[in-house]
Amino acid sequence: MQRNTRQRTAILETLSRQDDFRSAQQIHEQMRADGETVGLATVYRNLQTLARSGRLDVLVAADGESLYRQCEDTGHHHHLVCRRCGRTVEFLAPKLESSMTAIAHEHGFSEVDHTLEVFGLCPDHSAQGTVPDEDPDDESDENDQDDQDEARAR
Repeated sequence: MQRNTRQRTAILETLSRQDDFRSAQQIHEQMRADGETVGLATVYRNLQTLARSGRLDVLVAADGESLYRQCEDTGHHHHLVCRRCGRTVEFLAPKLESSMTAIAHEHGFSEVDHTLEVFGLCPDHSAQGTVPDEDPDDESDENDQDDQDEARAR
């Protein structure tokens, strides 16, 4: 049983105002901006404790950093996450659950647990026709074509 400390309460209050996943540093910065005096190590420690207890969702970003979000649903669930804005939707997938359990059993696995995050573009960003980030200064494709044209001309 976890006791509710002032810091833990402040972290949960900060996360309750966020819809997307946040890093420990982002949460710490928001808390400091809100006037909370709490150390970054305390934020990390409490986030890990809250995540272990199931009160927070944890998403591991592509760079390996853990990102946190307050759970809307305390039961087992999955996430749809927008690659652009971080908007997150929780969803249940009973058919997927039974399929994954069956696959695990086919391979002799038991006591199966899993997490699933599906990344894509939310309706707002899909409607904008956004394409993956491109570096506007990256002219390598044009330069490659110029090199090929020059080689053919020789």
